Amino acid sequence: MDLFGDLPEPERSPRPAAGNEEAQRGPLLFDDLPPASSTDSGSGGPLLFDDLPPASSGDSGSLDTSMCQMVKNEEKGAKRKAPEEEKNGSEELVEKKVCKASSVIFGLKGYVAERKGEREEMQDAHVILNDITEECRPPSSLITRVSYFAVFDGHGGIRASKFAAQNLHQNLIRKFPKGDVISVEKTVKRCLLDTFKHTDEEFLKQASSQKPAWKDGSTATCVLAVDNILYIANLGDSRAILCRYNEESQKHAALSLSKEHNPTQYEERMRIQKAGGNVRDGRVLGVLEVSRSIGDGQYKRCGVTSVPDIRRCQLTPNDRMCSTQQLG
Repeated sequence: MDLFGDLPEPERSPRPAAGNEEAQRGPLLFDDLPPASSTDSGSGGPLLFDDLPPASSGDSGSLDTSMCQMVKNEEKGAKRKAPEEEKNGSEELVEKKVCKASSVIFGLKGYVAERKGEREEMQDAHVILNDITEECRPPSSLITRVSYFAVFDGHGGIRASKFAAQNLHQNLIRKFPKGDVISVEKTVKRCLLDTFKHTDEEFLKQASSQKPAWKDGSTATCVLAVDNILYIANLGDSRAILCRYNEESQKHAALSLSKEHNPTQYEERMRIQKAGGNVRDGRVLGVLEVSRSIGDGQYKRCGVTSVPDIRRCQLTPNDRMCSTQQLG
């Protein structure tokens, strides 16, 4: 699923087993991705879309330039027309325009493409909500726009992915910070953690009440856009990727916004083994390939968890597209 292909535009508003295991650090929560000043994915990062035109040929690449020209023209006109005693007022007007330009909220728009595989039913689901600001009712002085995009890759059936697509954003809206908050970022992080936990508990309760009990599970990759900040929360091996233009190399680079969870990873395998489970052939108990998911009740006692990794990324005028992908 591709997001905001036209950035920036001011507005208001069972799969094969994983590869070799690798020792890693502790679980990543709320990792900061490259700041606004960064335009590359790091040395050696994969380059995509080499044939795309440079940023200067589109609106996004020329945003800062056009804003500067607007401010200079206003200043020049003010000096020509205003008498000497009004210069201070003109300079104040220019400063206000600069502040306004720096607070432009980039326009976001979601698109989706899907294809059913060899199974009889489509087990994946997606959600595109370009603007849920009114539903969230955020503090108006701090947040201007809230958007939500998500993909869910189901396994063992369609029920877990369908349930998550119908309920996760509803739980998020109910838990979204209201009123005065000290830190928007910390509050949004806690909101996402609580939302995933609550959604998983709701589904497991419904699944265990069935006869026979549902054994469905699903990955989840959600992108929550709060103004110009992306919060990426994910479980399992679905991916989120950001395409960012590098002005120095004049090429587009792919930035990974999510972390895959499979039981061959060191910290994931350690958690599973401490819970009494085991990893065989790269899978939990030799069956489940992912180590974090919504649903999969029969594996929760073996260390499979619904706690997502949460990362943060600030949008820049050089960002072209964000893609969330379901694998398999």
